[in-house]
Amino acid sequence: MAQKPSIPKGTRDFTPAEVVKRNYIFDIIKKNFQTYGFQPIETPSFENSETLMGKYGDEGDRLIFKILNSGDYLNKVDDSLYNKKDANTLTSKISEKALRYDLTVPFARYVVMHQNEIDFPFKRYQVQPVWRADRPQKGRFREFFQCDADVVGSDSLLQEVEFVQLYDAVFADLKLEGVNIKLNNRKILAGIAEVIGAKDNLIDFTVALDKLDKIGDEGVKKEMLEKGISQTAIDKAEPLFSLTGTNLEQLSALENLLANSEEGSKGVNELRFIIKTIAELELQTARLSIDVTLARGLNYYTGAIFEVAAPEKVQMGSIGGGGRYDDLTGIFGLKDVSGVGISFGLDRIYLVLEELGLFPEAIEQSLQVLCVNFGEKEALAALKLTTQLRKNGIKADVYPSSAKMQKQMKYANNRNVPYVILIGEQELAENSFVVKDMIKGSQQTYSSHQVSDFINSL
Repeated sequence: MAQKPSIPKGTRDFTPAEVVKRNYIFDIIKKNFQTYGFQPIETPSFENSETLMGKYGDEGDRLIFKILNSGDYLNKVDDSLYNKKDANTLTSKISEKALRYDLTVPFARYVVMHQNEIDFPFKRYQVQPVWRADRPQKGRFREFFQCDADVVGSDSLLQEVEFVQLYDAVFADLKLEGVNIKLNNRKILAGIAEVIGAKDNLIDFTVALDKLDKIGDEGVKKEMLEKGISQTAIDKAEPLFSLTGTNLEQLSALENLLANSEEGSKGVNELRFIIKTIAELELQTARLSIDVTLARGLNYYTGAIFEVAAPEKVQMGSIGGGGRYDDLTGIFGLKDVSGVGISFGLDRIYLVLEELGLFPEAIEQSLQVLCVNFGEKEALAALKLTTQLRKNGIKADVYPSSAKMQKQMKYANNRNVPYVILIGEQELAENSFVVKDMIKGSQQTYSSHQVSDFINSL
């Protein structure tokens, strides 16, 4: 018996209706990317392991899919190494490539390799799949698309302001209201770690803090203690877990807390510029709020950090995020090139739009007109008419066989076809065609010379 087929956990097949909806989101995001002056690039689905490893922190590294070397990949592994069962050492011997974890690090590699061809500041967008060996759950997959926009070669905070506007513009076009663009700054986190006496534990501090919404206060405190952060330091940081007030009020509180930290104070000033500038420009539908616990857990961010939360009435994780990364290209040998970028979480945005019923009603209309097939002569006439319709941009088709009328009409209903055209013996003789409106249930007869009248009525 043939084995029942399956697909790996965390991956999906997409139906025609799902692909159409996904493309609707893609098109809106790409349109706005282009409106804001970004240019498209593409990079390989897999990279050399050294390009990716060590760029996402220990947790990120564990989620990178490694690709086994082709051929006899165990040939370079001697018995002593194999018997040690050391996964990290063994992996380096049998795997030299890995599937990309995100689009940002490959982009940094791209910039370094093509620096002589690029006009800086370079604004690029990229829409491609990425892979993470994560635990699959609602809105979290092992294969998913990222939609990224980045600017490299400029340290101006106007870029951060522009990205807030870009997020707002996309969600406004998607009719998605109530989106919260959360904002923080890695310099503020570094300043906090400094003033509470946990400067040497900055990464552990930020990784734990970033989990506040998932594991709560007590979970964060427990993880910090386990990572060697003192109880005294945690007590000093605890008021930040519930910092409230307006954006400017929170900035004032942070300013007082970080008065003795030069780096932390700089982070506060950067956030104040972004907040005040956006207030002058105004947003369409999204709101901008400071979240001092936001860390995003990635090592390469050095300045502003973004994370986009879906409307509160939808139970969903972040639907976008990004930040400033002054040192990213430096790891590939290109120093002093600042960058900032954001990403849209396509799959989660899809789920949010689906749950809120925000996809346009006609989006699943893959076929506008279906011509019924009554036989060889009738089908030829239908095909001639269909050809005219297609030349005018109408999505039209002829049923391929002269099956029973009931079967053809059922097909039209299943595909949500709004108009069915009938060309039978009588219509052939009268050089006409009948259009049945599947929604209203009415029908109208047109002369074969009135095709343009029918097209104009659509």
